[in-house]
Parts: sequence; C-alpha cells; structure tokens
Amino acid sequence: MSDIFTLESRNPEQYRQETRKSNLIVMATFAILAMTLATLSVRIFGSPEGGNFIWNLAGVLSGVIATTLVFKGYYWQQPWMDSARYGWQLKRSLMSVTNILHAVKDGVERNDHTALKVMRFYHLGLEQMYRLENNESELRDLQTESQAHLDRLLALGIAPEQTSLDPAWIEQLKPPKRTKR
Repeated sequence: MSDIFTLESRNPEQYRQETRKSNLIVMATFAILAMTLATLSVRIFGSPEGGNFIWNLAGVLSGVIATTLVFKGYYWQQPWMDSARYGWQLKRSLMSVTNILHAVKDGVERNDHTALKVMRFYHLGLEQMYRLENNESELRDLQTESQAHLDRLLALGIAPEQTSLDPAWIEQLKPPKRTKR
C-alpha cells in the first residue's frame, strides 16, 4: 500500500448493483475467451479421434490468462468498475491492519495515538464493508467494540473522524522483524 486510503460515502444498494454488473462482465469475458480458446486449440492441435482434454485445458488456461490481461489492462480503469475497485481498495486497507492487529491492540492498550487512530479507521472501515455487503450480523457484533473504542478516543481528546489510513502508520506499528539464529 503506497497511498493514503480514504473512506468514501457509498450507497450500499448501488454498490451491490454495480459490483454485480462488473462481476458479470468479467465472468462473461472469461467464459467467452475460455470457450473460444479451448475450441481453437482443439481444432488446431487436437485429434479427430478424441482425447483432446489437454487441448481443452490449455484453451481454458489461456482464457484465464487472457481475461486477466483484459481485466488489468482495460477493465480496471473503466468507470463501471469504480465500486469494485473501491471495495478492493477498502478490503486491502483493512487487511493491512488485520495483518498487524495484535500490534495495533497492544498500542491501543498503551494509549499510543497512532494505534488508537488505526483502530478507529479499522472499525469505521469494517462497518462500511459490512453495510456495503449487507452483513448485518457482523455489523451488530462490531458495534459494541467500536462504541467502546470511540468513547476511549473522546475521553483522550482524539478526533473520532479517522476516515483515512496512512500507510506510514502501518509501518510505524509493525513489530520489528525477527532475525534468524
């Protein structure tokens, strides 16, 4: 993660509709490319007697590669991918915190301001992700912990509007790497 990620206000219904659309486009692209390339590989390299499994498989694998290239080279920049792109960036940011969550929790216990801000971002990010994905159960489970952390921030005079995650905070909180003996 090299850039600061900032939470954006998103309509959950619209988000789900847009991500369904982008997923369908990518899946249709894969299906068309895989079937076409599998058919072509069997026609070009296959045997009329049958036993062309390897050529079918090669076509499907080529379809995976071609779909990936189309996705990364063209689809990713398209406006209709905006919601999917945002969701991916949100989850990536949350994962960067999850990977060091034990260090963040240790910092929170020590009232480390960076850890406290990262934990607040984490709670806000999880809440948004659960709302976008219509996961009411996880959202309810998180709210007690999130409210307790919010109360702690307010008591310490730390602004609760932690809607951005600075990658430098993650680096600062990462535990030192262990050296092999």
